[in-house]
Amino acid sequence: MLLWEVIEGNKKKSLWLFWAMGLCLGALGYLIGEVYSHGAGWVGLFIAFCVWVVLTLVSYFAGDSIILAMSGAKEVTHDIHPQLFNIVEEMKIAANLPKTPKIYIIPESAPNAFAVGRSPDKSAIAVTAGLVAELNRDELQGVIAHETSHILNRDVLFLTFAGIMLGSIVLLSEGFLRSLWYGGGSRRYRSKSSGGGQGQMFIMLIAVIFAVLAPVLARIFYFAISRKREYLADATAVRLTRYPEGLASALEKIAYSNVPMQSVNKITAPMYISAPFKKDKAEFSALSSTHPPVEERIKILRSIAGGANYGDYNRAFVKVKGSPSSIFPVSALRDSEKIEIRKPSAGKEEKSKKTKIREIGDLLRVVNGFAFLTCICGLRIKLPANYTKEEIECPRCHRHLHNPLAELAAAGVIASGIGKAEIIPSKEGEDAGSQQDYQRRSSGWESFNCRCGHIIQLSPAFGGKYVICRNCGRKIEILPLERG
Repeated sequence: MLLWEVIEGNKKKSLWLFWAMGLCLGALGYLIGEVYSHGAGWVGLFIAFCVWVVLTLVSYFAGDSIILAMSGAKEVTHDIHPQLFNIVEEMKIAANLPKTPKIYIIPESAPNAFAVGRSPDKSAIAVTAGLVAELNRDELQGVIAHETSHILNRDVLFLTFAGIMLGSIVLLSEGFLRSLWYGGGSRRYRSKSSGGGQGQMFIMLIAVIFAVLAPVLARIFYFAISRKREYLADATAVRLTRYPEGLASALEKIAYSNVPMQSVNKITAPMYISAPFKKDKAEFSALSSTHPPVEERIKILRSIAGGANYGDYNRAFVKVKGSPSSIFPVSALRDSEKIEIRKPSAGKEEKSKKTKIREIGDLLRVVNGFAFLTCICGLRIKLPANYTKEEIECPRCHRHLHNPLAELAAAGVIASGIGKAEIIPSKEGEDAGSQQDYQRRSSGWESFNCRCGHIIQLSPAFGGKYVICRNCGRKIEILPLERG
């Protein structure tokens, strides 16, 4: 079975919904034009089209950056969380993507994730700090596989365009209604309708009703697009990982988390792996929810038997839904390839709640530019980004420790977290190829300066032998923690 058949079948269904949103936008623009001037409906239609074109171009060339910025996501390096990078690289190979997606961490305690990008060549996966701390390796692999599937299936670009169209409809609708509310539009209308008869009054009424309903209809179309694609991403994730329980268990932890998300909005919500708004579980969620019911998705995943190909997922889908309808085209179900479901990884013991909370807190601090020092006496000190004194006294043993943030301050750079490589000038006479090593002092987070002054962050999960400075390219050997 060729994957492109599945992708094309899903695209055809979603394109109808996409064009329905386009009709809403065009009709709204036309009616607004007719209200302000009889016969000017085509002008309104043209303006609506221009707004959509401009926002679409912005979306295509900068949509991923805008969405990541709206979410507060920060790009991370391999030394921050090696396991996360390894999993993303594994899924990139399994999905045969041409390039490894960039990896971002969102400073949120709630577990969740999404993918962005206009093509497999230019894509990114963003995960929350809570997700990294809460999930084990198999669960994290299931989530990354799901997001990789969205990139592979070209969902992220399509959802971004649909989101921009929704934004265009909301923009026109709110602009029109506010102009009437503040009186300018209604006065102009009354001056014209006094001699225009009942026809103009009727157009005015229709325009107001449609301006109220168009954003609602567009959201329903948008959410329908998102829901259809979640099933396919789940199925593809199962195929990539060969372990449906990993994704099912991850969805349970994400969906039933009581921690609210702060950075999400109505446009970005459909991009997340699980609905971030708790109100999506309301009575009418079938129309208004951004995602299929999570209980249904989990039940489908746990009903898969015999293998991990699309046919196996579809049989579980039909069984749970209780209807013969399929999310795959008929040709895709002729897949005869046998994909065995693998056994769970031999992972570490489940982390305690206290450990998870501490890991989330530390990762959030790293994202926000904190530095971590470990004194010889064993005390760990966490310094905020705005603490720029050259030395700090250990509260326990009173030793004086070097503050790595002082190097950045001396170069006129404020630490902004792990998302940005702070480019600072190398010290005079320094060669990027010169040797440097660093002796680890603890198994937790640690911060130190490269010889060029750039700050290096080492995570508890780091187990490599060296890191590469993002500022000067120097290779720094990391000496392991001395036990005993």
